[in-house]
Amino acid sequence: MTDISALDPEDRKLITLARATRARNGVPEGAAVRDETGRTYVAGTVALDSLRLSALATAVAMAVAGGAKSLEAAAVVTEASAVPEADRAAVRDLGGAGTPVLLAGPDGTPSEVVSAG
Repeated sequence: MTDISALDPEDRKLITLARATRARNGVPEGAAVRDETGRTYVAGTVALDSLRLSALATAVAMAVAGGAKSLEAAAVVTEASAVPEADRAAVRDLGGAGTPVLLAGPDGTPSEVVSAG
């Protein structure tokens, strides 16, 4: 998928939030997830000496900490060409195998949508 206009507006919003977080914090990745109530959670890469978390894992953790029971969708903005299995597993644990994970480049252009499963 390369045409952002083909995405649902709520999914475009996730990419926009993830991209803004990445740029604002100057981190390699930005991510956003939407829970079952429509609330969104955003995060960037965590790279401390004693703690390393991808942006998507951090966003999922923030959703859990915020009381989310499930996820509707997730997005990650990165230079990487694929969503790592560990990140998909985190989304799958909360949202289920069919939860869509949108992958977009630093400019916000989506490159693919994969399922968490």
